[in-house]
Amino acid sequence: MFDSLAEKLQTTLAEVRGRGTLTEDDVSAAMREIRLALLEADVNFKVVKSFTNAVKERALGADVVGQLNPGQQVVKIVSDELTELMGGAARDLSFSPRPPTIVLMAGLQGSGKTTATAKLARYLHEEHGSSVAVAACDVYRPAAVDQLIKVGTQVGAAVYEQGTDKDPVRIAAWARDRAQSEGKDVLIIDTSGRLHIDQELMAELANIKKAVRPHDVLLVVDAMTGQDAVNVAEQFSEVVQFDGVVMTKLDGDARGGAALSVKAVTGVPILFASTGEKLDQFERFHPDRMAQRILGMGDVMTLIEKAQGAYDEQQTAELERKLRKQEFGLDDFLDQLRQVRRLGPLQSLLGMIPGLGKELRDVKVDEREFDRIQAIILSMTPEERRHPELIKGSRRLRIARGSGTNVQAVKQLIKQFEQMRKVMRQVSQGRMPDLGALMRQAR
Repeated sequence: MFDSLAEKLQTTLAEVRGRGTLTEDDVSAAMREIRLALLEADVNFKVVKSFTNAVKERALGADVVGQLNPGQQVVKIVSDELTELMGGAARDLSFSPRPPTIVLMAGLQGSGKTTATAKLARYLHEEHGSSVAVAACDVYRPAAVDQLIKVGTQVGAAVYEQGTDKDPVRIAAWARDRAQSEGKDVLIIDTSGRLHIDQELMAELANIKKAVRPHDVLLVVDAMTGQDAVNVAEQFSEVVQFDGVVMTKLDGDARGGAALSVKAVTGVPILFASTGEKLDQFERFHPDRMAQRILGMGDVMTLIEKAQGAYDEQQTAELERKLRKQEFGLDDFLDQLRQVRRLGPLQSLLGMIPGLGKELRDVKVDEREFDRIQAIILSMTPEERRHPELIKGSRRLRIARGSGTNVQAVKQLIKQFEQMRKVMRQVSQGRMPDLGALMRQAR
């Protein structure tokens, strides 16, 4: 995400960072490059001008120009200003002290609103432990109700629907009353996608808002549409004031214009971001973390949170026990790989590690390698998975045939597993492994 913008900003700031001292001309030259990068990223022109002026004003302060090693200070200034540009501190929903909390979803046709509704329901259920219901008020798009029933059920939400023959305003009011009577913590109302120029549908949205009095109105926008998404948000706000933005398809947005402009233009922050097609690829939007990722500084906090969500204390303790007793086998190895896959695409995870973003920008991770490893391990007998040293000769050939690979692939996997097991055993015993020797062995 934001690959093009990130590359340009990181290159420009690397040149600044490398200078022993900075002059006003150096700062001005860097600002020109940053301005061009932001404009190419489809960031609103007024936002670009305001941003670069703010950065330049701070960078020309006495604490930077003429001082030794000022580059890091300039990078911090850019990071701070990017964070502020995208909304400053992260904000969550406004939860009502008297449930249910009502969230109204709005947006253009094709913005991914129904899927975002299900993703939000899953997030609230998993992260907050909330009992969630979703209301199907999109009665105009073919199969919209069926889609919500399907994805809502998948994430464990109750689905309130009355088909497509009823008035959406009445359905919303009925759903609110039902959520209250059933003791739901949150009700999310999925409305019809509408064009901002469609006065009738915009009036309907306003009537739904008036009828249910939501605690938050979220506008769903497609990050891939760039500046158009920001224009739509601005025009929506003139008819129905919303409280936050859900940015969909952020993983496919190489430029970043929508995410960097929407708060400055509308005054409303991004609350959530959809980072993939799967229902669990949805997270709170943290402006500070996003700024750090754009600048190649990693995103350790998000990586930690993902890991904490995938592992529990019991699993960790059992893994440590097996390592200490040298009982860690290929079944356990496969389980760890599956846990890593649950964290998200490996390419995205690498971008969260500080210092790796730029070096690995052109490295393409083949996610299919996970499938090949899994096929090889599952082609082994339980005894072979516990004792890989048994796998020789005819066993290798049988496993290769069963997994659709070759003998060399089987040998390589076992060799890599033994090296990894050795490292993990040494770490669990508090010893530093000889990485140099391991690298020589891997060649």
